[in-house]
Amino acid sequence: MLIKGRKVTSRGEEMTAHYAFSPLEDDTIIKHRLLTRTTTTRGEPPLKKLQKKFISFALEVDKDSDNYSDCERLYKAFLQEMNTFELPLLKSKAVIDANLREKENFNELQEEIRRQILQTQADIEDLKKQLEESKIERQHKEECEAIRRLIAMQPPRSETQKIISDLEKEIASLEAENTAGSRTLELRKKQFALLLHVVDELQNTIEEEQKSLAEELRTAMEEQKINLEDVSGGSEAMAVD
Repeated sequence: MLIKGRKVTSRGEEMTAHYAFSPLEDDTIIKHRLLTRTTTTRGEPPLKKLQKKFISFALEVDKDSDNYSDCERLYKAFLQEMNTFELPLLKSKAVIDANLREKENFNELQEEIRRQILQTQADIEDLKKQLEESKIERQHKEECEAIRRLIAMQPPRSETQKIISDLEKEIASLEAENTAGSRTLELRKKQFALLLHVVDELQNTIEEEQKSLAEELRTAMEEQKINLEDVSGGSEAMAVD
């Protein structure tokens, strides 16, 4: 008989069951009870009772005395005990058959549940893919909406085209001014170069005139000196005479 110990708890600890027999011993005991048709340790096992009835009937039959009535009584008692023993067996067989059917139903149900689990997993994967696609689509829609708002904030195309035309005209005018300025600057460069050349030529001319003037001045001074010397010499000659 399977005996369970009392479950003991202490200060909120989890309740645990303590068993008198191990699982292997439990299987052995249950198997023995099924074979002997005993469900309790009290009383005599039915198989042993049937064995005693059969032995009593066999011993009575083996006697040489005129005991037909006793044999018949023991025979009936044996048959009754056999019927009593057979009835639980039939019930057990019915229970076993029911358990087998239940096991088959359970296996079918388990297979169906496994199939449903696989189908559910596949559905979940499909839903994940759909969710990702929905997220991407929503992101694209949000980006398109943001672009649409930016476009809506911009001025009309005609106004933008007019602004572009005005800017092109202004650019053309600035380019023309730049070209004119470049030409003027180039002309001023040439004029300045010419002015520098003229100044250089004028400076050379002035230096040459200065040199010529200095040479003429030096020549005049020499001539005046000679003249003075001549005048001095004549005066001395006159004094000697």
